Amino acid sequence: MIAKSIPSVFTIGNLFLGVLAIILAFHDRAEGAALLVIIAMLLDGVDGRVARALNVQSEFGKELDSLSDVISFGVAPAFIMYQAAFIDVTPALAWIVTAIFPICGALRLARFNVMEGVPGYFIGLPIPAAGGVLATLALFDQELHVSLLLISTLLLSFLMVSGIKYPNFKKVGFPKKAVWIVPVVVLAAVLLAFQFPTAIPRVILALLLLYAVWGLKKNVERLLRLVPRRQRKKRASADESRRSKHSA
Repeated sequence: MIAKSIPSVFTIGNLFLGVLAIILAFHDRAEGAALLVIIAMLLDGVDGRVARALNVQSEFGKELDSLSDVISFGVAPAFIMYQAAFIDVTPALAWIVTAIFPICGALRLARFNVMEGVPGYFIGLPIPAAGGVLATLALFDQELHVSLLLISTLLLSFLMVSGIKYPNFKKVGFPKKAVWIVPVVVLAAVLLAFQFPTAIPRVILALLLLYAVWGLKKNVERLLRLVPRRQRKKRASADESRRSKHSA
């Protein structure tokens, strides 16, 4: 019974941090809120692995994880960005852009829960990655123009519901005997995050941006490969049509 509850403890911790991030953002503490989202990402990354290591996966855990993700990586990052950068934007525009992000995140999670995926890949940018980018990007509200932040929020929203494939690292797990190390790793990560509150979000932002851009790059490459193939098919069908006319 205790073993079955362990993964849910990490998931509830993820949800708890998401709620705290919203509260901190409400009090104009965007840096602390972004750090909490980053730590929530770590908890989200280990809960499923712990469940698989202990062989206690369940539909309850899956649904709880999705509901927690909507708060921690949908609502919280959107609110962090709103408080940090959109508060002086035209209200209707700011509200709509802010709302679109968690809505797309919820759609992304619903699709993930009910549709067959591609082995080894996610379809659409995972919401923890999108939320991590948005929360840490909000820390650059003084360096980046608000229009760029608005566009970035909409782009991340689109990437979540897009058909772009992203690598799935969920199969990278750890043995059952190593489960006890997870709390130690989480605690160490928390200490590092609050020891270097400025550097850690920037490093995480760089890594997550690379991951987000990787999917776009691969998709563009696939489209570029398809264009010559289609052109060859068109030429071949045109040649076949001309040959059939000559032979008629």
